Amino acid sequence: MNIRNINRRAALGALALLGGAATLAVSAWASGGQKLPEQTATQAAQSVASWPAQPITLIMAFPAGSGVDVIARLIQEPLAKALGQPIIIDYKPGAAGNIASEFVARARPDGYTLAFGTAATHGSNAALYKNLPFDVEADFVPVAPINDVSNVLTINPEVIDVKNLAEFVAEIKAHPGKYNFASTGNGTGTHMAFAEFNSRLGLDMVHVPYKGGPDAIGAVLRGETCCIMNQVQTVLPHAKAGKVRLLGVTTAQRVPAVADVPPIADSGLPGTQGFDSAIWFGVFAPKGTPAPIVQRLNAAITGVLKQPAMRERIESMGNAVRIETPEQFAITVRDNRRKWAEVVEAAKVQIN
Repeated sequence: MNIRNINRRAALGALALLGGAATLAVSAWASGGQKLPEQTATQAAQSVASWPAQPITLIMAFPAGSGVDVIARLIQEPLAKALGQPIIIDYKPGAAGNIASEFVARARPDGYTLAFGTAATHGSNAALYKNLPFDVEADFVPVAPINDVSNVLTINPEVIDVKNLAEFVAEIKAHPGKYNFASTGNGTGTHMAFAEFNSRLGLDMVHVPYKGGPDAIGAVLRGETCCIMNQVQTVLPHAKAGKVRLLGVTTAQRVPAVADVPPIADSGLPGTQGFDSAIWFGVFAPKGTPAPIVQRLNAAITGVLKQPAMRERIESMGNAVRIETPEQFAITVRDNRRKWAEVVEAAKVQIN
């Protein structure tokens, strides 16, 4: 069969007949009209069998030094060792991660270009941005989650001098619109956690988005904003130095790294029951990536996460290792997208 001369519909049918390896030969052309690679199904199968035969690029949607980047760099070398090829982190921040996501969605599905995504890039963004040029589910293959992330309500006591969550809520309610909260960007997990919190408790605060974690926590430390719901790993050094105060974690359970900080859900305050605004980080491939490559990637990532030293390091940052098959991770992504769509609607979050 001369694949170059068949029509697009026939090409899609050929994919089903030839299996995942044939995706490399026809998927780019069939989906977007791009030039068909000079590659037969047999050659495609051989390229899958020899994967990885060159460095793998991990597209990072957030700035260097951000909490997301820290985790990606933590697994970078162990994963490279497991796969036998270098892992290159390529930074494409901006637009709440949508720039990076679009880049990967349009990449060739050969296992050499991957996205390091989050519950925001592949969840809440779908509800916040109405005209995305990609679909966070249909245009990606969930490969593997890395970790669950707990944010923690962090305040600068020189801006809002309260000792606990009840005092914080009382102060905010007594002065509607007075206090600003920082986030690491529009639509990020730090933004959505605070949006859900404010919506549940009926708080009136001003959202100030920054370009990534370093800028956001810096704003809190300088007193530009009163507070942030940021990752434990980011704020813990500042808490130990006495520069900020931690009032409550966004997970349903206590976080060992900050065991003395209670969950917001345990506060007993109206609206906080069941509050769980944890997020996750994970690896995604472009749709059409052959299943054998996805499975090999998942196995390699799982192996890295099961290493005792890796688990200990991740947990010491206030995170929890998350291990799932690609199929399980796809369900996580689907459920996460639905959850944040409900939060966006309830909180009336709008991105201008």
